[in-house]
Amino acid sequence: MDENGSVYVVDYGKHEVRRYRIGDTEGTVVAGGNGNGNRLDQLSYPWCVFVDRDHSMYVSDRNNHRVMKWEEGAKQGIVVAGGQGDGGSLIQLSCPRGVIVDQLGTVYVADQGNHRVMRWSKGATQGSVVVGGNGQEAQSNQLYYPMGLSFDRHGNLYVAEYGNHRVQKFNIE
Repeated sequence: MDENGSVYVVDYGKHEVRRYRIGDTEGTVVAGGNGNGNRLDQLSYPWCVFVDRDHSMYVSDRNNHRVMKWEEGAKQGIVVAGGQGDGGSLIQLSCPRGVIVDQLGTVYVADQGNHRVMRWSKGATQGSVVVGGNGQEAQSNQLYYPMGLSFDRHGNLYVAEYGNHRVQKFNIE
């Protein structure tokens, strides 16, 4: 939801994101909507969306192993994380899920298939591991299918894990 009360909904099956303004029953396609694919105007099983202050949307494009940024009114997105195929190197993601962006434009991604959270600075060509990446177990430095991300007002990162049925809190300063 943005500050105007518009709601953004990911439609996994239709490979699109729709924005619903107050009173709107149809919604408007604001990302994807051109079928399943890997072109810059397409998504392949999008999972999560984050909307920043400028109404740019960051969409985790699960089967394309990337995060796309769609500026307000854009007809196509920009790859801001991953997009180099499925893998575990610092330029790759594997089935990204949760995505959140801080005030500096740094993108944080729940890299589900690699059991880690990645951070991509604005304009970066590779990310860095913030937490996890140590196997899919239940130790405090390990994640097991991370799905959702959130920050609190103190900058702590919360990671919801599907595999461990828990939410962990991390200070990433």
